[in-house]
Amino acid sequence: MKNKTLAAWLAFLGGPLGLHRFYLHGPADLLGWLLPIPTALGLYGIERVQQYGQDDLWSWLLIPLLGFTIAGCALRAILYGLATPEQWNARFNPGASPEARPGCTNWLTIGAIVASLMIGTAILMASLAFSFQRYFEYQIEEARKISQ
Repeated sequence: MKNKTLAAWLAFLGGPLGLHRFYLHGPADLLGWLLPIPTALGLYGIERVQQYGQDDLWSWLLIPLLGFTIAGCALRAILYGLATPEQWNARFNPGASPEARPGCTNWLTIGAIVASLMIGTAILMASLAFSFQRYFEYQIEEARKISQ
C-alpha cells in the first residue's frame, strides 16, 4: 500500500534525487534515475559561481536546472497531496478499496502541500529571476562588444 502523505513528503524533500519515484514505481523507474542529473548539474553551477564569479556563462545556464527541478518536485508533491483517495488508490493501490486509509488526506499531507507551495514557489521565482537577469546582462555585454 502506497501512502499519499509519505509520497508527498518524499517528493518535496527528496524529489530532486528521485526518492518519490522509487517509492511509488520501484527501483527500475527510469525517471527516478534521471532526476539526479539536473540536480547535480545545478549544484555544479553553484560551485562554478563560487570558483569563477557571477559572470561565468555556464553557471547561469546550470543553476536554474536545480531550481526548476526542485520546483517541479514541489509541484508533484502538491499534486500527490491534492489527489482524492479514489484517484490515489486507483492509481497506486489498485487492489485496495477506493476509500482505503493510505489514500486519505490528513494534517501531515496538508503540511506537505503548504511547505511545497511556499518553498517551491520561492525557488521557482528565484530561478527565473536569476536566469533572466543573467541572460539580459549577457545580451548587454554582447551588444557592447558589437558596438565597439
